[in-house]
Amino acid sequence: MTRLVTEPELARILAALPGTPRIVASGNFAAPQRLLTIADAAVAEFRLFMLNAQPGIPDRPGVGYETAFVGPGMRGHARLRYFPCRLSLVPALLRQRLQPDVVLLHTARPSGGTVSLGVEVNVLPAAVEAARARGGIVVAQANAAMPVTYGDAQLPLDAVDYLLAADEPLTTPVAAAPDGMSAAIGERVAALIPEAATLQLGIGAIPDAALGALLDRRGLRIWSEMFSDGALALEKAGCLDHDTPVTASFCFGSAELYDWVDRNPRVRMLRTETTNDPGTIAAQPALFSVNSALQVDLFAQANASRVGARTHSGFGGQTDFIVGAMHSPGGHAIIALRSWHPRADVSAVVPLLTGPVTSFQHSCIVTEQGTARIWGRDSAEQAQEILDHAAHPDARDELRRAGRELGLPLR
Repeated sequence: MTRLVTEPELARILAALPGTPRIVASGNFAAPQRLLTIADAAVAEFRLFMLNAQPGIPDRPGVGYETAFVGPGMRGHARLRYFPCRLSLVPALLRQRLQPDVVLLHTARPSGGTVSLGVEVNVLPAAVEAARARGGIVVAQANAAMPVTYGDAQLPLDAVDYLLAADEPLTTPVAAAPDGMSAAIGERVAALIPEAATLQLGIGAIPDAALGALLDRRGLRIWSEMFSDGALALEKAGCLDHDTPVTASFCFGSAELYDWVDRNPRVRMLRTETTNDPGTIAAQPALFSVNSALQVDLFAQANASRVGARTHSGFGGQTDFIVGAMHSPGGHAIIALRSWHPRADVSAVVPLLTGPVTSFQHSCIVTEQGTARIWGRDSAEQAQEILDHAAHPDARDELRRAGRELGLPLR
């Protein structure tokens, strides 16, 4: 039976937890800030597990961080424990190795015996199940601003032990100035995507530009880890197949996007085990997976995980979708990135990755320089494609020299 609690009551409940509890909280852009503030004040020491945690989470001695995908709120932190794990397997990680003592959810207000997880489903159903299986507690921050979404977002109210009514605005992205280079890359990506394709794209300038260049297509579908305002733009333009729901595990975008997803049967939010299962992804027709990377090398390997010795993010769902897309009938896996890192002033195309390989065997690598077509070519042909069509001109001579030393007969 769910119990409505006040903030002082919840603080006393959390303060009574023994030892150093593990708290799993809604991540990405749906952190339950009020619950996190109460837990931070009430619990002297705890471990906080969140995916892609943003700035503003509790940060003090006594709070240890755990994650399988590092966000800016935890990146580079001395108290961070990073667990390399495909996103599709994080639910198993929570069941087997990182069982939660407490789960803090950010939900809509209860209705009809259920409460909706709104814009963030992800690994939360699995976390709730793991906590309840070991006698842990589940707390929901019920926010009137949180949209009601369907699918696995609908959680039975009796799965929640304590509910705190606390409203706060949802996070929305900061509007960015138009970026000509991202637009050029987005147009190249869009040129690869046919009518009636199924799309998986992330968030950022390049995915947004790619979606914006698809407004003349029809019959498109979305099966993705997440979506943002680009999906709404496709819907408004009549690009999406109306017989197929927009399917993802979380979303992040404008107030208009949140209004659109609220009680919209066209939007289906599913748990990560489903959206990111490579076999389920492979069953989607003509699935085009578009992901980015920090580096690619002449052997068509991508690093999206680490910068030097530091974990930048982790590989998240990229490997899930690249494997699934390559097995989808008519599907392809695309890596899209700038050819040159302006801040570090180095090439994003390197002879051979020195860090971990996040993914490999893609269909294409796309930069503002062009499209390197990888699939079906031998290793020497792949390297030549990357050199000629993806690498920055200022890097090509050194890449050619280094590639030859690695045994690649580059012209």
